[in-house]
Amino acid sequence: MTDPAAPALSGLDPAAVAGYLAAVPHLEARPPLTAELIAGGLSNLTYEVRDADGRAWVLRRPPLGHVLPTAHDMRREFRVISALHGSGTVPVARAYVLCEDTDVIGAPFYLMEKVDGVVLRTREQCATLTAAQRRSVGESLVDVLAALHGVDPAQVGLADFGRPEGYLHRQLDRWDRQYASSQSREIRGLFELGDGLRAAVPVTQRSTILHGDYRLDNVMMRLAGCGETGGFAVAAVFDWEMSTLGDPLADLGLLLTYWEDPGHPPKDILAASGGGLTNQEGFPGSREIVDRYQSATGLIVDDLDWYIAFSHYKLAVILEGIHYRHEHGLTLGEGFERAGAAVPALVELGRRYLDKTR
Repeated sequence: MTDPAAPALSGLDPAAVAGYLAAVPHLEARPPLTAELIAGGLSNLTYEVRDADGRAWVLRRPPLGHVLPTAHDMRREFRVISALHGSGTVPVARAYVLCEDTDVIGAPFYLMEKVDGVVLRTREQCATLTAAQRRSVGESLVDVLAALHGVDPAQVGLADFGRPEGYLHRQLDRWDRQYASSQSREIRGLFELGDGLRAAVPVTQRSTILHGDYRLDNVMMRLAGCGETGGFAVAAVFDWEMSTLGDPLADLGLLLTYWEDPGHPPKDILAASGGGLTNQEGFPGSREIVDRYQSATGLIVDDLDWYIAFSHYKLAVILEGIHYRHEHGLTLGEGFERAGAAVPALVELGRRYLDKTR
């Protein structure tokens, strides 16, 4: 039985989730359930769910309202983390159950294990680490990305997870459509940036599993060692909603878009999307990141400016969609009000990177 007095949250009814989980073997969640929204993400909603015995899980569901076509696919997230957890190569949370019955909470959702560790979301958090620890964070982040791109999709059951041929062209088409679906204002230069990218698409060297939104605050870090002498390593990679098969340099380009070299002034536009945390002493510089990634993967990185320009374009469209949802009262949590202001600056930076390719 569920507890009819259990309070419902925006986007989640714990009593309804408890009723669904009661029929799931091996979970044995004991009602009533309590749930709390986990702050940080600007897209899919993430909750910590606890049962009467104090056991905790994490639940993911799409955002409220105005879900763009092909976005926020719970089945894709559940499938990719299930496959990677079984491989033992890339650290991910264990996925328990996928619910596609929208009658339960009004949207599909899935439940995964709660991983212990810390998500670095603010400059203040990063400042509490030693310089050596910040270096270990950056190096582990790059190493896990290279490991992901070294996984054979067929070996983990993901051979049909996407259509790698023509990936970059389809991505440009996709983000054009996403912008059209959420357009509420004119963004100067956005269409020109898309056209310029389309005219200079590089040749894909290799197709791999892509995360699609790989950055510092989409991973859980765990201290490996004791006290200040211990370094940090990635304990789990989260937020796989844009994962697919395609060009791995798209992931590297996005990571570099979010990255700030130590000693450089912070880019305020990145604060709206989870970036701008790494300009403190100890973090590897972007050149070190590229060299470390290239050494691990063997990929040629001569066209990185195109991929960084593309990442600015993609991020601008994503933030414009978030701005649309926020303006229509369809967001939960804090930080959404900054999304719209960042979009024009991202477009301008993307155009500068594209100019470098010429």
